[in-house]
Amino acid sequence: MTKLDEIGTWLRDRLPDLLAESRVPGAVVAIGHGERTVDVAAGVLNTATGVEATADSIFQIGSITKVLTATLAMQLVDEGELDLDAPVRRYLPEFRIADERAAARITVRQLLSHVAGFEGDIFTDTGKGDDCVEKYVDVLREVPQLFEPGAMFSYNNAGFCVLGRIIEVVRGAPFDACMRAHLFAPLGLTHAAGDPYEAILHRAAVGHIEPAPGAAPQPAPVWALARSNAPAGSMLAMRARDLLTFVRMHLDGGVGPDGARVLSPRSVAAMRVPQITQPDIDQGAAWGLGWELFDLSGDTVFGHDGNTVGQSAFLRVVPGKDVALALVTNGGSPKRVFRQIERRVLRELGGVEPPATPMPDPALAPAPDAARYTGTYASSTSETTVSQDEQGRLWLERLPIGVTAELDELPYRTELVTWRGDTLIPVEPEHGVRAPLAFLGDDGRGHAAYLHTGRADRRVTR
Repeated sequence: MTKLDEIGTWLRDRLPDLLAESRVPGAVVAIGHGERTVDVAAGVLNTATGVEATADSIFQIGSITKVLTATLAMQLVDEGELDLDAPVRRYLPEFRIADERAAARITVRQLLSHVAGFEGDIFTDTGKGDDCVEKYVDVLREVPQLFEPGAMFSYNNAGFCVLGRIIEVVRGAPFDACMRAHLFAPLGLTHAAGDPYEAILHRAAVGHIEPAPGAAPQPAPVWALARSNAPAGSMLAMRARDLLTFVRMHLDGGVGPDGARVLSPRSVAAMRVPQITQPDIDQGAAWGLGWELFDLSGDTVFGHDGNTVGQSAFLRVVPGKDVALALVTNGGSPKRVFRQIERRVLRELGGVEPPATPMPDPALAPAPDAARYTGTYASSTSETTVSQDEQGRLWLERLPIGVTAELDELPYRTELVTWRGDTLIPVEPEHGVRAPLAFLGDDGRGHAAYLHTGRADRRVTR
C-alpha cells in the first residue's frame, strides 16, 4: 500500500467524524500525487433533503475561481493580446473609480496581484444577462481608492471582475463562454458549472449558514452571489477531482490531459513569481498572479481558498513533490477540518510542515500602545470598532453591513491580545478560527491607518 493509499484509507474512516466535530454538513476531499488521485466524500449536500455527498458532487469553489480567471488572462498574454503592465484603460477606456488619477494608472498586473488599491468587496447585482460584468464595471465609478496603486496588498474581488471584463472585451465573448471554451473544454472538465442552470444538471451542494452562534447549520436562503461577480468566484462549482485536473495542467507546465497546450511554461512560471508580500497575518507569505504563495519548511507551496454563501473550498499544491490537495465543503467550521487534513497530507506526501494554528497566549497583557489601535475601521461589508475598557483590555466588535448582513452573517465580538508586533490576535474564534489582525500605517496622529485582515479596512474615526 502506498502512502497515498494509506491517507485515502484514513480519510474514509476519519472524514465523517471530522465533519461532525466541526458541524460541516458535507465535503469531498481530493488528493493528487503524481498521476494518481484519490477522492473521498462524506456527509450530505443539503440537510433539508438528506442527499448524500459523493465524489462526483459539485461544490462552489468560491475565490479559487480567481486562479482560473488569472489563467484565462495569461492565455491572452501568451497570444500577445494582453500586456500585464499596460493600464487597464488600454482595454477598458470606460474604467472609472472615484479617484480619477488612480483609475488612469492601475495596471492589469495590479489587478492580478491584489494591489490596485480600490475598495474590493463590491457585490452589486447587475442582473443575470451576458452583459452583467460589463454593467458591473460601470458600478465602480464611485468606489473609493484606499491607497496608492501598488503600495500594499488588499484582497480585491472587484479587481478580478474588472479582469473578467478585460477577458470578455479581448475575446469578444461573455466571461462564462470564455471559461468553457478555453479551460473546461481543453481540460475535459465534465463536472463543472458556471451558473445554477448548469449546476442543477449535477449532484450539487447547497451552502449552509448558522442562524445563531452555536446553532446547527441550515440551508442558505440563496445558492449563489450575483453573476456579475463570477470572475471573482460567485458562481463556479465543480467536483474536487476536476479542480485537481486544472492543477495538474499547471504542474505539467501548461499541458492538458490530452497533451494539448493550455498555457505556456513561461506563463505557468510567471503566475508563481511573488508580486507583493502580505502583512503578518499568518496567511500566505506573498501573492503571485492569481496564486497565493506560502513558504512552508523552506519549500514553496501555492494555492487559494474560496468562500461563497455557506460554502468553502481550499486548495494547496506542493510542486516539488507533485502533490495537490483540494477540500470542498458546504457549511459549519470547515477551516478546522482543512487544517487537520492539510497537516497530514502536506507532511506525509509533500514533506512540508504547515504552521501551527495561531493561538492567543493567556499570559500576554493587552497591547501596550492601545491608542494606536482603538477606533473604527470600515469597508463595504463591515464596520469594526476597537475599544479599550477600564482595565486596559482591548475589544473588537465587528458589525456586518451590506451583502454580508443580508446573508445573515453574525456580529462578532472578542478580546484582542498581543501576538507579533503590530499584529493582534482574537481570544474568541470566529467560525472555529482565530484570525490575526494587523494594524498598519499611520493616520498622521499616531493611530493605525488600516486594520488588515487580508483586506485593508480604512480608519474612519480619529
